[in-house]
Amino acid sequence: MKLINRILCPTDLSPETDQALRYSLALAEANEAELVVCYCAQPGELQAAPELAGSGNGEVQHKIQKLFDGSLHRFLAGKSEPSLEWKGLVIEGEDVGDAIADAAATQGIDLIVMRSRRRPHRAALLGSTAESVCRTAPCPVLVTHSDEREWVDKEDIQLAIKRILVAYDFSDYSELALRYGIALAQEHQAELHLLHVLPPKSISEPEIAWYPPSKETAYHQAARRLQKAIPSEVSLWCNVKHAVGEGRPYREVLHYAEKNEIDLISIGAHGAGFGMRALFGSNVDRVLRQAPCPVLVARPLKPADRTDRADRTDRNWTNSTNRSYTIGPT
Repeated sequence: MKLINRILCPTDLSPETDQALRYSLALAEANEAELVVCYCAQPGELQAAPELAGSGNGEVQHKIQKLFDGSLHRFLAGKSEPSLEWKGLVIEGEDVGDAIADAAATQGIDLIVMRSRRRPHRAALLGSTAESVCRTAPCPVLVTHSDEREWVDKEDIQLAIKRILVAYDFSDYSELALRYGIALAQEHQAELHLLHVLPPKSISEPEIAWYPPSKETAYHQAARRLQKAIPSEVSLWCNVKHAVGEGRPYREVLHYAEKNEIDLISIGAHGAGFGMRALFGSNVDRVLRQAPCPVLVARPLKPADRTDRADRTDRNWTNSTNRSYTIGPT
């Protein structure tokens, strides 16, 4: 079953956040998905900006559309006969994270791809827009950042994923992370790594055998469950590696990703060991802030609540024709 049909890429139309467009474009092409490029403005911002100001919403929408065109052309100009189904979306909201999550719900989005501006440690308590979206989004969120191992070619905007790490704690949310990890590994013939982290001091003996003759240790129990978590047919087209660690989950995930040159980390949003229940300091937040590669936060798809969001939807300015565009060299 196809997992990704519509991708939302939030941007502030700056060169930095536009880098998320590279990932969005590559994923949209690989999955034959529609791309929704979204700009979220503060109330009154559009009318106050000289480059966007117009006599009415229609003129503002046209100018925003031209800015979207420019961003897309910048990445697609070098491709031969590129074709993409996309639309531009402009929304207004005081809370950018909530506005993006609401837009994803009302637009029926399957994946949000966004850029994270990593804050310094002293400002980490304030969180970030990316972290906020990961907590409330109605779908999975792929977070990229400037200091990372990239897997989208800058010249031809093609995916080159070699190794995918799934942080797996046997919860339903980590099952969802595994589902996306398997799908991406199958699509791109990537190596799939499955990591489970045991609590500190839970491994009391050396790893001398996979199945010890006496009672199974916590390590061997976890290793056996990891093997059973992967459908047998996956090994026919994908190299699967299992690993069991011990300690703080986020530290083990980060260490494993760095050591094994992982290209993408897939992690569940509410797992027992990788949960996001705490507002600050959760394992997912820490992985997002320090990962050496993009992170996919797997969340279950949730339908839009049309009644609760009707007022906000009426204020959104969208491409009303919902057309398909063929983007060619400038």
